[in-house]
Amino acid sequence: MRKDRRIHLAAHFPGADHTTVRADPRSGSQIDFSSFERLARTAERGLFDFLFLTENLRLREHEGRIHDLDVVGRPESLTVLSALAAVTEHLGLAATVDTTFNEPFELARRLATLDHLSGGRAAWNVVTSSDASTGGNFRRGGFLDHADRYTRAAEFVRTARELWDSWTPDGEPRPFAHRGRHFDIAGEFTVPRSPQGHPVVIQAGDFDEGREFAASTADVVFARHGTLEAGRAFYADVKRRMAKYGRRPDDLKIMSSVSVVLGDTAAEARGRAEEIRRQQVSPQTAILRLEQIRCVDLSAHDPDGPLPDIDPVPEPRLTQGRARRGDTVAIAEKWRALAQETGLSIRETVIEADGRQSFVGTPGSVAAELEAFVRQDAADGFVLVPHLVPGGLDEFVDRVVPVLQERGVFRTAYEGRTLRSHLGLPEPA
Repeated sequence: MRKDRRIHLAAHFPGADHTTVRADPRSGSQIDFSSFERLARTAERGLFDFLFLTENLRLREHEGRIHDLDVVGRPESLTVLSALAAVTEHLGLAATVDTTFNEPFELARRLATLDHLSGGRAAWNVVTSSDASTGGNFRRGGFLDHADRYTRAAEFVRTARELWDSWTPDGEPRPFAHRGRHFDIAGEFTVPRSPQGHPVVIQAGDFDEGREFAASTADVVFARHGTLEAGRAFYADVKRRMAKYGRRPDDLKIMSSVSVVLGDTAAEARGRAEEIRRQQVSPQTAILRLEQIRCVDLSAHDPDGPLPDIDPVPEPRLTQGRARRGDTVAIAEKWRALAQETGLSIRETVIEADGRQSFVGTPGSVAAELEAFVRQDAADGFVLVPHLVPGGLDEFVDRVVPVLQERGVFRTAYEGRTLRSHLGLPEPA
């Protein structure tokens, strides 16, 4: 690790997933502003780069039933982040906003407004939507073919950047005109250039199109890999692709989505981690996750019984909204091989195969492992996904951050005001 290279940290406020352990008495509301505020203040106390919010345009359904893991009543992300801008001073504020069911002018205006309100701390996690269930909430309905998702997203980001760049250095608006396959717009942008030039652009996606999009366009990319070797392979591949777009490797930060479980001893931490995963993956959740992968009805199977030897259906039939597409067959085969090799039950297979990268141990061992991932080019930093809201970051901030600081790999104070300065990213010319 270079002497000037430090670990980047961000926090994820969980949304539609099976991360949060809601049965824990310490688990609080996921829709009250007080929960967002507490997690944000903790992340800022820990000198994190940014807080990241997901966005769900429609609740997922399974066999006509609303997914019991989704958060009902979740407020819109950019509105929440605008409120958080008033109660934080340094923390970056990242919103997930879909490019399939939004338009460049309006979204660029909202993001630029957040950047002004926060003094240059806004970020946009660019996502696409490919399912008709979500499309049903919008006038045009339907959805984009997989091949068109990233072409529209790439043009969407280019268009937004053209709008952000349309003001002169003297603070005067200039007419803009964009003519493209997906967007044909012209006029004047109504918001001056923001404090950090452009909001930071974040992207996630492990498909080849996603990696190419990240290499060409993103400032930050979220990754999710279970091993050091997989992280290194992803890191090298994405960074290698950047040169053909005239970009340097340091122009993109790769941040791995992880969970952390601490204990005073390694054995205590492992015990806590096992209990958390069993709480996250209930018997009902295990069957649901397997049905999402196999895309067939498995409700008659015992979650504590063996994995059924049933071939997956290539396209989802049971679940609408954020179902995995394109990779379901490969994932199903991977899970089948794991179960055959280890003799795991359905529930045990889901617990073993479906978890994100986890760092489990004492504060010292976790800090050393995080440093090793960055030192060996498996990541530039980490997005922590707590299993409790709103207090799930407290232990990490209190016990691991000081160790990272003692090791000289994490800041002891914010050195700038904008999110780009936190991340070490250049301001757009």
